Order: sequence, then C-alpha cells, then structure tokens
Amino acid sequence: MTEPQAIAPEQDIEKARRVLGQRNLVFVGLMGAGKSAIGRLVSQMLEIPFVDSDHEIERVSRMTIPELFEAYGEPEFRALEARVIKRLLKTGPRVLSTGGGAFMNEITRTMVLNNGLSVWLKADLDVLWARVSKRDSRPLLKTANPRQTLSDLLDQRYPVYARADVTVTSRDDDKEIIASETVMALARLDSGQDTVPNS
Repeated sequence: MTEPQAIAPEQDIEKARRVLGQRNLVFVGLMGAGKSAIGRLVSQMLEIPFVDSDHEIERVSRMTIPELFEAYGEPEFRALEARVIKRLLKTGPRVLSTGGGAFMNEITRTMVLNNGLSVWLKADLDVLWARVSKRDSRPLLKTANPRQTLSDLLDQRYPVYARADVTVTSRDDDKEIIASETVMALARLDSGQDTVPNS
C-alpha cells in the first residue's frame, strides 16, 4: 500500500519547513475543527513529529480529560494544560495540536505566540456540530442544549483564535486538501530568502 501523496508542492513544503525552523507548529481551534487529524497529516508532510497536548495531559496525569474536569474542575485543568504545553514548546520542531480551550488561557496563548507558530483551524457551527455530536466525550458540552453551548463557545472564542499567525478553513473536504492548504499558508510566510546555494 502506498503512502498518500502530499498535494502541497515540494517547494511549499521546503518553504514551510524554513518558516517553522526549530519552533512548534501549534494548531488551535474549537473542538471538532480537526486539529489532531490535520495536524498528523501536516507533520507527515513536513516530516516532523506530531504530539497531541490532550493525549500528553492524559499520559502524565494517568486520567482522561473528562475525569480531570470532573475531579478538579476547568481552572485546575487549564493550569495543568499550560504546564504541559510550556514543556512541549521547549523542543521542536514538531506539530502540536491543542485542546479547544488552551489558546483561551492567556498564559498558554502568550507562550504559543512567542515560542511557536500558530494555526487556527476555523470551521463554521454546522461543520463542528456534525463532528462533535457523534461522541459524548466533550465535558463542556454536557449541558441541556449542547448545540447552543457550542455556538456560544464559537462566539466567545473566535475573536481570540483570530490572533493566531495563520488561519485555515476547516470544512467537509478531504483532510489531505486542508493539510496541504495549511502547508501552503505557511509557505506564504516565507520571506523568499533562498538560502540554498545555486551550485
């Protein structure tokens, strides 16, 4: 079985690597935006490691995210999340997907903006709801009207997510296309300085 071919042109992949340097590429956005799925594909295209901050939190705490919310509440969870992301940002390059609330935490957001390159996967409410309503594992959606809760989160969080370095639209399209669009968006940040000697 052959690996799926990256749609992003090779020169864009090279430019994206150059833009990233030794930093982490940090995916931010609401639950259901595709941060982990797209992040994994981008990491394959750029040939750098992938890590999911939620999985890392679960690994170090030996508890699931819903269990952490239940036991300690959201403020304590956000503090743990900030510590884990701070540690992950110290080494790179890698692709890092974060939980939906991570970028809302001012400490975490400042660390990401200062030490990483951030990508907001922006999706509309219908796309997000179609994805998250299939699973009952989202602590913030355990409300009487989860779709309205998601809509409220969208209203609150989108102005903050907009501070990310790059915005890519997440929609019902092949994940490879959205991953490629992410790489091409990064490539556009390249200053055009070609450091490769013409020999």
